[in-house]
Amino acid sequence: MNEISSALLQAVSFGTPILLACLGATVNERAGVSNLGVEGMIAVGALAAFATANSTGNPWLAVGAAIAAATALACVHAVATIPMRANQFVSGLALTLLGTGLAGLLGKSYEGFPLAIHVPEWPFVALAGLLTLLLAFVFSFTRPGLILRSTGENPAAVDALGISVPLVRFVAVLIGGAFSGLAGAFLSLVYRPSWMDNISGGLGWLAVALVIFVAWSPLRAAAGALFFGVLYYLQFRLQGATRFPTELLAALPYLLVLVALGVAGARQAAGHAPAALGRPYLRGER
Repeated sequence: MNEISSALLQAVSFGTPILLACLGATVNERAGVSNLGVEGMIAVGALAAFATANSTGNPWLAVGAAIAAATALACVHAVATIPMRANQFVSGLALTLLGTGLAGLLGKSYEGFPLAIHVPEWPFVALAGLLTLLLAFVFSFTRPGLILRSTGENPAAVDALGISVPLVRFVAVLIGGAFSGLAGAFLSLVYRPSWMDNISGGLGWLAVALVIFVAWSPLRAAAGALFFGVLYYLQFRLQGATRFPTELLAALPYLLVLVALGVAGARQAAGHAPAALGRPYLRGER
C-alpha cells in the first residue's frame, strides 16, 4: 500500500508541470496559435524562479519572476507570428533554442547551489487543479471562452463582430507563456530545488504532445498529465531493475511530439482540431 501511495504521489508531482504547460498550450491553440517554444519558456521560468528565490528568499516573488520571464519570451513568439505572420512552427522551435540556450548560459553561475528556501509542493498541485477547472469552465460557459474558441475556429467571424483577432491571439500566447513559467517555477523551486542545465528535460515537448492527444480539453489534460507521471515513475523503476537503454527513454519526448504533430494534422483534416490552428489571419483573406 505504501508503495502504491508513493508511486501516486510521484506521478502527481511529475505530472504537475506537464499539466501547467499543457493548459497554457491549450489556450494558445484554442485561439489558433501553435507554440513549440514551451520547452524554452519552461527553462527561462525555472531559472528566473531559482535566481529570485535565492536572492530574495521570497517564493512568491520567485513565482512572479518565472511568470514574467516566460511571458516575455512568449511575447517574442506572439510578435513574430501574429503581426509579422511568421511560420508558427519555425518560430516555436527557434523559441525553444533561444530559451534553453539563454537559460543555460545565464544559469552557469547557479549550478551546484541548492535552493535557499523551502517551497511546499501542495500550492502548485492545488493551483494546477484549480486552473484546470477554471479553464474548463471558461471555455464552456463564458463569453471570453467562446471568443477564444471562435478565434481558433473561424477568425473571420470574430473579426466581423468587431473583435480584434490579433489581440485575442496575442493575449492567448502571453497566457500560455505565463503557464509555462509556472511549470518552470515548480521544477526549480519544488521538484528539483536547485538549478541545472536542461532542467526541463523534455517536459515542454510532452506538454505539446499532450495538448493534442487530449483534444484540447483541460479536464482530459489533467488525466493525461497523471498518465505521463505514472509512465515516468515506471521508467524510473525500469531503469533501476533492468538494462533497458536509457537513450530510448530520453528520446521519448521528441518521438511523442512528432507523433502528436501527425495526429494534429490528421485531426485538423478531419475537422476535430481548431480549424484555423497554425494559420496567420489577415483581414479580408479567404
